[in-house]
Amino acid sequence: MAAVGRGDPMGAQGWIVALCAGLVVIFLLRGLDGPEPVEDRATAYYDDPTRVGILISLAWAVVAMSTGVWVASQLAWPDLRFDGAWSSFGRIRPAHTSGVIFGFGGNALIATSFHVMQRTSRARLAGQVSPWFVLFGFNLFCIVAASGYLMGITQSKEYAEPEWYADIWLVIVWVTYFTLYIRTLARRNEPHIYVANWYYMAFILVMAILHIVNNLAIPASFAGAKSYSAFSGVQDAMIQWWYGHNAVAFFLTAGFLGMLYYFLPKRAERPIYSYRLSILSFWGIVFFYIWVGSHHLHYTALPQWVQTLGMTFSIMLLIPSWASAGNALMTLNGAWHKVRDDATLRFMMVAAVFYGLSTFEGSFMAVRAVNSLSHYTDWTVGHVHSGAMGWVAMITFGSIYAVVPLLWRKESMYSWKLVEWHFWLALAGTVIYVFAMWNSGIIQGLMWRTYTDSGTLAYSFTDSLVAMHPYYVARAVGGGLFVAGAVLCAFNVLMTIRRVPDRVPEYDHPTSSEAGEPAVPAGE
Repeated sequence: MAAVGRGDPMGAQGWIVALCAGLVVIFLLRGLDGPEPVEDRATAYYDDPTRVGILISLAWAVVAMSTGVWVASQLAWPDLRFDGAWSSFGRIRPAHTSGVIFGFGGNALIATSFHVMQRTSRARLAGQVSPWFVLFGFNLFCIVAASGYLMGITQSKEYAEPEWYADIWLVIVWVTYFTLYIRTLARRNEPHIYVANWYYMAFILVMAILHIVNNLAIPASFAGAKSYSAFSGVQDAMIQWWYGHNAVAFFLTAGFLGMLYYFLPKRAERPIYSYRLSILSFWGIVFFYIWVGSHHLHYTALPQWVQTLGMTFSIMLLIPSWASAGNALMTLNGAWHKVRDDATLRFMMVAAVFYGLSTFEGSFMAVRAVNSLSHYTDWTVGHVHSGAMGWVAMITFGSIYAVVPLLWRKESMYSWKLVEWHFWLALAGTVIYVFAMWNSGIIQGLMWRTYTDSGTLAYSFTDSLVAMHPYYVARAVGGGLFVAGAVLCAFNVLMTIRRVPDRVPEYDHPTSSEAGEPAVPAGE
């Protein structure tokens, strides 16, 4: 059931929608006033939506990650808030998580998918308007969701789902996105569908199914935000974690593996190590991931056999996950000197390493005995952020640095020193953050399960909070370093667009033989 804030939240969000619509109209009208492109619109790649998507993604990165530092700082210093409930931890935390996952990550996925499917298909985007509808419609959803969190109106689910009307809007946008992707692939000039597109399509299709089922609700009134979930009790819990863990699987894993399989071979100028392995990994991930959500519900009212099923498939999932991580690292054989000298490629390499580490940790934490120690502690927070910062953000930043000079036809990035600084700030921030949460979580779990000789708890919850304080300070410091790197990235990209001289592009047209996919090795 939605928790409705004071005043008129739907009215406030109506004004937000009107403002966003006005800004989009102004943007599109200004674009129509520009000079006509030299290339034939029927054959040239359509990169304008990709360019705008990259810039929007970076804007979300700076804002949402800065909010995350604020959230982390509130745990160390609880008075870091303003008057009013909107700045409380419970409201800004979902604004941070959805802003990073959907704002930063979602826009990066949409933008790079437009770029990748055109190049690997040697075909222009199938629509002139639909890419803009997908991009701006998705961002409208993100803004409505974030504003709803701050006003305190959600469906009160585990993932703080936004209001029912925002959910319906996202379904419309997402179906348009999937249709656009399929239409573009259908008109391809390359008979082969490169593996990156398999992962992007799985991300788009399965996320639509997950979103629709998880958000089935009955509005209390079409004039209000209040709604009632179609599920209740243990069924609702199972559906939420079926959605939650598969959002990790298909949004935060499959989509970004699409990035990895395209941009890493391209940047390394090496063929993918094994195309067969990438396909086997794809089907393993798609099949195994669907079953693992119940490992979040160990020791609950969920039937024991369902918990065991989730644990078993979580362990089996390690095989296809490590297959992808290993495939990426083996692709770098013969190109390690480039990893040493090229910070962009180093972002991608470290992302593959963190992907392998996170998937191992996830399978390990799904084991019931380990879960009894780790669950509800900061260990889970550390695990999530090793994946979010070390895997998702690293591969995204690496892909952005690789594609920005191509999209804007620049000779190079504005400053490769800033790229180096960003890499080390991001890596240091991730390591500090994750190690702080690992230590914090294990200490929490041990303190909560320690008993005296008389059978009473040896430590109170307050005692555990006092023990966590230095780790929460370290968490905020690590997050601050990571945000500083994101700010450097945004600055570097903007200066690249404004200051770096233009160059003649290597390829512009779908018929160019240079526009194809990363090479497939002989015999694959």
